This record gives sequence, C-alpha cells and structure tokens, in this order.
Amino acid sequence: MSASQLFLGIISGERRRDHGEVAEWTERIASGLQKLGVRQGDSVAMLMRNDIAFIEAAYAAMRLGAYGVPVNWHFKPEEINYVLKDSGTSVLIAHADMLHQLREAIPSGVTALSVPTPPEILARYKTNPDHLATPDFAIDFDSWLKKHPRYDGPAVPQPQNMIYTSGTTGHPKGVRRFAPTPEQSANAERMRALIYGLKPGARALLPGPLYHSAPNSFGLRAGRLGGALVIMPRFDAEEFLRVVEIEKIDTIFMVPTMFIRLMKLPEEVRKKYDMSSLRHVIHAAAPCPAEVKRAMIEWWGPVIYEFYGSTESGAVTFATSEDALKKPGTVGKIAPGAELRFIGDDGRELPQGEIGEIYSRIAGNPDFTYHNKPEKRIEIDRDGFITSGDVGYIDADGYVFICDRKRDMVISGGVNIYPAEIEAALHAIPGVHDCAVFGIPDTEFGEALMAVVEPQPAVTLDPASIRSQLKVSLADYKVPKHIEIQANLPREDSGKIFKRRLRDPYWERAGRRI
Repeated sequence: MSASQLFLGIISGERRRDHGEVAEWTERIASGLQKLGVRQGDSVAMLMRNDIAFIEAAYAAMRLGAYGVPVNWHFKPEEINYVLKDSGTSVLIAHADMLHQLREAIPSGVTALSVPTPPEILARYKTNPDHLATPDFAIDFDSWLKKHPRYDGPAVPQPQNMIYTSGTTGHPKGVRRFAPTPEQSANAERMRALIYGLKPGARALLPGPLYHSAPNSFGLRAGRLGGALVIMPRFDAEEFLRVVEIEKIDTIFMVPTMFIRLMKLPEEVRKKYDMSSLRHVIHAAAPCPAEVKRAMIEWWGPVIYEFYGSTESGAVTFATSEDALKKPGTVGKIAPGAELRFIGDDGRELPQGEIGEIYSRIAGNPDFTYHNKPEKRIEIDRDGFITSGDVGYIDADGYVFICDRKRDMVISGGVNIYPAEIEAALHAIPGVHDCAVFGIPDTEFGEALMAVVEPQPAVTLDPASIRSQLKVSLADYKVPKHIEIQANLPREDSGKIFKRRLRDPYWERAGRRI
C-alpha cells in the first residue's frame, strides 16, 4: 500500500474515523456538554477503555476550557466514587458495560452518558452480555449526540487532562495544571515534538491505556497532526507487530513490559513482520533492563528513545539509542529547558556522582496544583523544584541514572502503585495484626507486589482468602501477586516494621535495586 492510500484519522480495531468526522463528533460533544452546564474550568470524567470516543470526549472538554478527567477503569466502584467526588465532575462519559456496576457509586447530580462498548473491546475483554445496553439511570450517548449541533463558541485556553495519580495516603491526587500562556503552549509543543517524536502527518500507535498520563498526552497530540492514530484496545505482542507493518507506523509510545513481551515471541514470528517504517519509539514509566534495550535496538535499529519524568514534572531527561548503548542503564541527559538537582539527606545539593533525591523543574511549563490538596503540592516543593521521591545521580558526562525510590511507590508494568493504600485495606481484614507491602523483582513487569502479613495471636490466615477480600475494594492490579504469612515481623526500635529487611533480599538476588 502506498503512502497516499493509507487512512488518515483515528483507527480502533476495524473502526475508522477520518479527521473531519472526529472534528464534527468533538464539536457535537462539546455542544452537548455545554447544554449540560459544563463551563470553563469544570471537570468531565471519562471511564472508558481505549476508544475513539475517549479521544473525542477529551477534545470536547478541552474545547470548552474544561478538564477531562480520565478514570482508571480498573478501579472498583468506591475508588471511582472518590475520583468523581474529588474532581467535582458533573458529567461522566463511560462505556455501557462499566456503568452497570456503578449505580450506587455515581454521586447525585452527576449525569451519566452511556457509550456503546465497541466490538474490538468486546473481543478482548470479558464483559457481561446483559450489561451492554444503556442502564436505566444513564443517557444513551449516540442518541444524545444526534440532538446537538456543532459547537461554535469562542476559542478558550485548553488545559491538559487532569490525571489522578495514586496516593500515598490511600487516595489518588488530581494533577491540575494551570492553563498555559501562548508562550508556554509553544514551549510545550516543542518539547512534546522532541520527546514524543510526533511530527505533522505522523502515523502513531498507542498500545498503552489512555487513562495514564504519558499515553494520554501522546494520544491527544498524535490525533491532531493530520496523520493517523491507531489505538490498540489491549496490547498483544504479535498483533502489535502486524499493526506496525500494515499501517506503516512511524511513532509509538511504549513501556518496557511491552518490549519484554515482544522479545518473548519466537524469532520466526518476530521476523515475519516489517518494522522498517519505525522512526521514533519512545518509552518511559519504569526502568528498562539494559539487556532488553540493547536487544530491541538490535532488532529495530537506533529508533528507540527514553524519557524520565512524572505526571507532575513532565519529561526532564531524554535518551537516544546511542546514549543507551554508550551508557547502559541511563535515562539520558537533562532535557532542554529542564533543571535537575540531587539533594542529600542533609538538604544540601550534591555534586556529580553522588546519589541524592532528584528534584526538577521545567521553567517553561505551566505550574500545577493537586486538586483540593494544595498542601500536598507544597510538600514536594523545594525552591521551585519538585520531587517524585526517586533517588539517583548524574555522572561526569552529564548522564542521569536512577538508583532507587526514597518513598515506597511500586511501579509494576509502568503503573504506579502505593503500598499505603493496600496496607490500609489489609488492616481492615479480620485477623490481620500488621502487614508490609512492597515491590519485588519481576521479569515481565519490572516489579510485582509482595505482601507480608502478620496474623493476630491464635489466628490462621490464608493468602487466597486475603486476596479475594482485597479484590472487593481494590483494583485487581493493586492486589499483591505474592502474599506471605509471617509471625513477628522485623521492627525498628520505634515499633515500625523494618520494611527494607523484608524487601532487600529479593533485590540483592536480582542484582538491582529498582
């Protein structure tokens, strides 16, 4: 197929919507949202798996100057209820099969719009066939949309989506970035073009979930560049290779777990597909084993790039394939416009080569706050620089290395998980005296959750029972893969569990710390 014959627009499974259709649907959604009372600065929540409707709903919210709030669809009803309440949303746009579980979880005053669950989702996820119709407490999205004309309101500053990050205190925090000035918008576009590799006419592939910060940012930008954005409903290694070849994909956002799954394919399967269209493959969200990175570069060529950052900071380092081969394990050099400081336990800034907590800022970025939690924003700030709790160093050549995390966060398959939330759920289980949750090495996901549970005297606890009880209130990915029952957990003099004594032996055997 020649380049002139390739489809331009957004693709999901067998469904294709060209850019003109996307623009029309976006403006109809914006018109409908305005009629529902959505105004500049308000929130619109989206509870969908990867779908064209997700992109259009996000664009529509932005068109009104409102914040799109992607909700992690793995969340259980009580977790979703928290995000809806905390964000102050008045409209929830969700796939029909998910809405049926949320009758009691949707706060009063919130209008629920039921989006038909598309066939490519139904083919790849288990869904209840009785839950595919619009529930009686919701409005059918397609019928609602047909009633509204295209929105022709004035242009307003378009904020980024408000992403909820996992919370150290058991609740996620909404990262609400202030609307950018024209100069900040231009700076951000230049940075995204560099980091994401997205150029006008790019043919981009998004295999990761749109509720995550970087895939969300990548997907929303890619969909507006006049080329093609292919959304995978769920990552499948061989299907991924087929899509790259058929759609002549040149730009992709990935996480290391995807590399690992691709490398597990038989060599004859990998060789079946033509990867020569690839120009810029960017990955982030978790450490990538140096040997995996090297193998991917040998397979695809020097088209693999990496950045390090967070939802709060943005991308603060950038690494090329050449950097990865020259300095195995590096996350690259400091990105243009970014500044990094490495701070010791005594609060002083450390020189090259010394390991400290990483603080960063990008002067050209609009600032942010944690929605309804400004005090949490203050806690991570030091003289205008912010930290996500990672520890590392910069070498004499200017390359940054991440060594460890100062805080307890676990990154499993690119997903941030905070043990405090899981420990709180464990403490609510009858018979649990105390517990410790932490990450241990996992060949596929980088880290897996381990829970060590201390029972109350004369109580017998069963890991399977604990796991099933956790699943009632926690998203499945937060339920520990490994659970051990252990009496007399090691404790510090203060009585606090000595978590490192439990965690460190696993990492020592793996030969790494993160």
